[in-house]
Amino acid sequence: MKSELVAGMAALVDGPAPAEVLAVRGDVVVVRVGDVVLKAHERGTDRAALTARLEVAGDPRLGELLLAPSAAPAEVLGRVVTAWPLGVPVPQDVDALPLEAAGRLLADLHRFGRADFAHPVPPAGARPRMERAVRDLPDVPGAGQVRRAFAALAPALGSADGDTLVHGDWHLGQLVERGGWRLIDVDDLGLGDPAWDLARPAALFASGVLDPGSWSRLLTAYLDAGGTAVRRDDPWERLDVPARALVVQMAARALAAAERDDKPLNEAQEALMDACTRIASEHEPIPRG
Repeated sequence: MKSELVAGMAALVDGPAPAEVLAVRGDVVVVRVGDVVLKAHERGTDRAALTARLEVAGDPRLGELLLAPSAAPAEVLGRVVTAWPLGVPVPQDVDALPLEAAGRLLADLHRFGRADFAHPVPPAGARPRMERAVRDLPDVPGAGQVRRAFAALAPALGSADGDTLVHGDWHLGQLVERGGWRLIDVDDLGLGDPAWDLARPAALFASGVLDPGSWSRLLTAYLDAGGTAVRRDDPWERLDVPARALVVQMAARALAAAERDDKPLNEAQEALMDACTRIASEHEPIPRG
């Protein structure tokens, strides 16, 4: 079935270039054909909402922030497929990560809001993504630990609603270089609370996975560029709950992937599991840096 899907995706691109599978993440399949990247989205993807998000991504005012799609969504074997120009991903070397550029891009994205768009913009998908990760978690060793953390966190979650344009699944892997750094993967782009865009790196920092220097560089660049998600004097006032939520999400995804791929958790994933244990205890909050 996957080979048929890849062949159908490749047929959307003119020319003789072969299809190269770049990634398979659960339902999602990403394929390169020449200088075009094709993405088959999860089964059940809301095509209307995705189309609205693609319209935002293609807005010329956001041309230096978001990579614009190459074409309208297509359908292959019942799956929604989008096409994008090829970009160069962020380097694997931690010391070479474009942290300052990433912070500035995010701050500039957060300058836009509901009033800037004539057409309706969907709600951002950050919180539903986190809840799906827990809901879809199989009964594997460690699942109870993650579910207890989610249960402890749930009363504090509140709403992730807002009028700010946010990415919805922001992390450094969502950048590519194409005439400058651009944000990709707009599946959860929409209106919401901008603190949720900083939540993943904040969670990694609080769990001991992201080093303090990198976190400081990213956050400082974001604030210096006018980012409004958090206050400089106490960023954790707004970040604490979203960061805990992303710890839970990443731990749930790590357990599910380990089960699917029959691999043990790595050191960073174990650190997320330890953070879940702290979240589940009222007396051991995530440490603030």
